[in-house]
Parts: sequence; structure tokens; C-alpha cells
Amino acid sequence: MKRFIGFVTKEFYHIFRDRRSLFILFGMPIVQILLFGFAITNEINNVDIAILDHSNDAITKEIINKISASKYFSIIQLIEREDDIESVFKKGNVKAVLNFEQDFSKNLIKERQATVQILTDATDPNTANTISNYVNSILKKYQQEQNKAITINYVIVSEPRMVYNPELKSVYMFVPGVMTIILMLVSAMMTSISITREKELGTMEILLVSPIKPFQVIVGKVFPYIFLSVINAIIIVLLSIFIFKMPVQGSLILLAFESILFIVSALALGILISTISATQQTAMMISLMGLMLPVILLSGFIFPISSMPIPLQFISHAIPAKWFIIILKGIMLKGVGLEFIWKETLILIGMTVLFMGISVKKYKIRLE
Repeated sequence: MKRFIGFVTKEFYHIFRDRRSLFILFGMPIVQILLFGFAITNEINNVDIAILDHSNDAITKEIINKISASKYFSIIQLIEREDDIESVFKKGNVKAVLNFEQDFSKNLIKERQATVQILTDATDPNTANTISNYVNSILKKYQQEQNKAITINYVIVSEPRMVYNPELKSVYMFVPGVMTIILMLVSAMMTSISITREKELGTMEILLVSPIKPFQVIVGKVFPYIFLSVINAIIIVLLSIFIFKMPVQGSLILLAFESILFIVSALALGILISTISATQQTAMMISLMGLMLPVILLSGFIFPISSMPIPLQFISHAIPAKWFIIILKGIMLKGVGLEFIWKETLILIGMTVLFMGISVKKYKIRLE
């Protein structure tokens, strides 16, 4: 019995001395519960909206103030013309536009009825529906407050209109997200084991004594996988178009360029993981577990980022998948050109250069 107790004690010592085991045992559950608890929500908070107020009278201003005072919406822009609505949506910052009709107050008092058009960006159908329901709730509450003091009730009519996805097809949301996840995980996993494989097979020494420079080794590892990942991307786009009837409103050439850029970014991230991992198993675990949860939860694929806590919103900025999903939805559903997605494109280019640079630096350290 003493031997058994001594053996168990020894195992405890081994576990407590191994920081990786302790992180898996205690760190991962804490991280996962925090991510799932804060990121997974059907509610919306601080959604950016714009206002087009044709009437610009006391009642419309009162309604706008009530909407602005709620925790659900942030009014970031006032539009003067209906022609500006499309460009506002294409920029991607605004998720909804409230369009108050001409002579709103006059119609409400004289005709006992006035209309507000609720235009929502339905590239994310769930968020669009939620936004419309929340606005309706605020309008109904205001209407009830006003009707308490009068005998003949006012009626504020809301006219929801879903932009870019009037039928609210969920496939319009899932195809860009699934395409991003597949390209991200497959590309990162393929390259994450490339350098660690060299170490385990004993061929790393050949690379160390060869005249090939570290940068050439890194690029050489990434280059073959670009073609394989591009084939994956082509298959996904073709299936999306012909099987799921996903529209491509924008340029196919721009879509191809952005897809290749994202693939290179994901491959560079995989190489970075490979340079900091000692074994293929560790590299696979980091690339699979370390990337899958953030890509699904923090990229805006399923859950709106604006509803997450501020720290998670900042973390989401460091995830390449977030920017690629914005690009995909812009090109495929909104038909935008490079002038509307140049910021996201520059961010992906910057991330790619950063990942490659860190990989080269880490590789140099291993040469010493």
C-alpha cells in the first residue's frame, strides 16, 4: 500500500511540475467557459446604426433619442439622402438604417399614423431579425406611452426591409463563414507540421547546414501549399454557387485575389506555429484547438462581435478570419470593390508579413 501511495504521490509531482498539463487541466476549461459564456449570445448590444430623418421634427427627435439611449444601438451617422443608404451599407460599419417618412409628426397627429422604414443588413439574417425586433419593441413602447394621454390612439407603422438577403436565407451567412473556417484550419494545419516533421525525421540537420537562407526555407515551405489551398477554395466557391445558389455580386478576380491573400496569411500562421512547436503533435494541437474556437466564436461568423465584451472585441481584431469574412460578404453579397474593403485587405497583408517575419526570426534562433 505504501508503494502505491508513493507511486500516486510521484504522479502528482509530475503533473504539478508539467506546466502544459496544468494548463490543459485548469487553463483550457476556464478559457473555454469564458469564451462560450461571453461570445455565445443571441442578444445584440451597441449595434451601429444610421438615421435618415426626412421629417426632422420634435417627435422623430424624441424617438431617435430613445433609440440612442438604449443599450442596443449606437447612432454613428445621420444620412441626408436615400441615395447614400447603399454606400453606407457597403462600407460595412452600419448594420441598420432607420428611415423616417416626410412629415412624420404631422401624419401621426393628423392621420393618426406614421411610418418608419427599418432597413437592415441581412448578410447576417439572425442579427438583422434581432435588430428589427428590438427597434419594433422601442417604437411600440413609445407608442404606448403617447397613447395613455389621448383618446384616439397613434399608430407608428414599421416597415422592415432586409437588404442583400430579402429571403433571409441562412446559407448566405454560413457559406462565407464555413469557407473561412475550412481555409484557415486546413491551411494552418498543413504548414504547422512542416518544420516539426523535419525535426522528428532527423532531416532538420540538412536544412541547418544547407546554404538556403531562413527566409527561403519559410517561403519554400509555404509555396507548395498555396496551390493545394487554392484548389480547396475553388471547390468551395463552385459548390457554393451551383449547389447552395450563393450569389457572387462582385468581381471574381477580386474574390480570387482576396482568397489567395487569406490563404497565404493562414499558411504563414501555420509556419509560425511550426517554428515554435517541438513536435508534430504539439503543432497539430495548437493549430486545431488554438485556432478553431477563436475562428468560430470571435470572427463574427455566428455571433455579432459588437455584442461581446470590449476585451473580446479587441482580441477579435487579431483574428485574420474576422477580416476575411467581412471581405467575402462584401464581394459576394454586396458586390463591393476594393475601394470599400481596402482597410481589411491591408490588415491581412500586414498580418501575413508579421507572421512571416516572426517565423523567420524564430527560425534564426533555432539555427544558433
